[in-house]
Amino acid sequence: MSAADPIPTIGMEVHLHLATRTKMFCPCAVEYDAPPNTRVCPVCLGMPGVLPVMNERAVELAVRMALGLGCRIPDFAKWDRKHYYYPDLPKNYQISEYDEPLGLGGRLDVELDGETFRVGITRVHLEEDAGKLVHAEDGSNASVVDLNRAGTPLLEIVSEPDIHSARQARAYGEALRQLAVYLGVGHCNMQLGQMRFEPNISLRIGEGAGGVPRYTPITEIKNLNSFRSVERACEFEIARHRDELAADPEGYTLETLGKSTRGWRDDRGVSFLQRSKEEAHDYRYFPEPDLVPLAPAREWVARVRASVPELPADRRRRFVEAYGLPESDAAVLTADRRVADFFEDAVRLHEQNKQVTPKTVANWVMQDVMRILNEENIGISELRLTAGQLAETIGIVAQGLVSRETGSELLAKVRATGEPAGSINVRQVVEDYNLAQTSDAGELEQVVDAVIAENPDAARQFADGVDKAVGRLIGLAKKKTAGKANPKVVRDLLVRKLRGS
Repeated sequence: MSAADPIPTIGMEVHLHLATRTKMFCPCAVEYDAPPNTRVCPVCLGMPGVLPVMNERAVELAVRMALGLGCRIPDFAKWDRKHYYYPDLPKNYQISEYDEPLGLGGRLDVELDGETFRVGITRVHLEEDAGKLVHAEDGSNASVVDLNRAGTPLLEIVSEPDIHSARQARAYGEALRQLAVYLGVGHCNMQLGQMRFEPNISLRIGEGAGGVPRYTPITEIKNLNSFRSVERACEFEIARHRDELAADPEGYTLETLGKSTRGWRDDRGVSFLQRSKEEAHDYRYFPEPDLVPLAPAREWVARVRASVPELPADRRRRFVEAYGLPESDAAVLTADRRVADFFEDAVRLHEQNKQVTPKTVANWVMQDVMRILNEENIGISELRLTAGQLAETIGIVAQGLVSRETGSELLAKVRATGEPAGSINVRQVVEDYNLAQTSDAGELEQVVDAVIAENPDAARQFADGVDKAVGRLIGLAKKKTAGKANPKVVRDLLVRKLRGS
């Protein structure tokens, strides 16, 4: 390996807000749309004489995430004070975990382009978030501070430097978010700042004495809040490192220049230097005197472990093996745990119905249900349609009572009733709106005769064995019946009349 062939090396620090109702050490509500500085109290404002109290739910969610990542939960973890001054941190220190965190060692397997790469997890630890600075957009130096976020339970996940491209960095972030949402650990709405990424980027440029790897300086990009920004920032930094290395192969090294922190200007697609990177001693860590250490009981950890649901990768594999789905379908259906649950609930209702396969249900979920979710930008809990109603609709189409196209219309009418989800009888909606398709051969024969008479060329082509001509004839028959003609019955009639069989 030479300086001409450097390897990008990326470790990631990810911060995510835990899905708790209250803050980490006080009873203030966690609300993202509250007026500025209205969800605060003497504890999260750092007033003299106040004492923090641990949020048990936050500890449970942190352990849940650590277990989902395959981490070891130690018998002892402690809180530490991390000192630094910033306007949105009233105490001038952050309660965090330093040398004895809640989760150690782990891994996350990430799929990208049909292959899997593994990212080691160094540690998972709990801390409290700082507030939020809002900078003036008029070019002045003015800023205001909102402390509603100060004290929000924050989970930091630190990876090993096992990521080697910008696309891998993005895929890792996406997989981590999916896991956190699957586990119910966090909502991970990045627009609200509930998940933030800080990649640490360098290039491996060979080996030094004793085979020790040599690297370019490590740069940490701060507070990226979208997968696109993660990918673009990593791409930019990798290219910048290559340019700096080419200009100064001997001097552009970690030993010479150390570490630095950089910001990211998304509108310009460039990073900028903020400061040299702090080391642990710069924060003057010492054990938090106002909180007892954490000593998770083995029985309690076992209960949390038992509550961890099937993980996304395991569920994808099971959907392929148990339901015979293509891997692409399994990936789409398991991207959201609630969508996967919805799909499986609908499949179970058709276990005894040989006319409806899991693939049929998958198609309906991906083509109809997910289209609605995307168009209306809603979650499946807001769909106003149950898995049972979807299953009944699929069954009605399989029986030939309504056409596939009308099935989509039927779902829309069920949702539009305004009644609570599950309270509407789907078959009653079919009857109320006269949606049933016509399957009576005697009634459709007159329609078919008219279509043949009006379209002699297409009829002649089909009679001569051109199968694709039947599509036009069936379409015309459906048009004459306002879409209600059963296409199978129409095709059978056309075959009998034009081919004599």
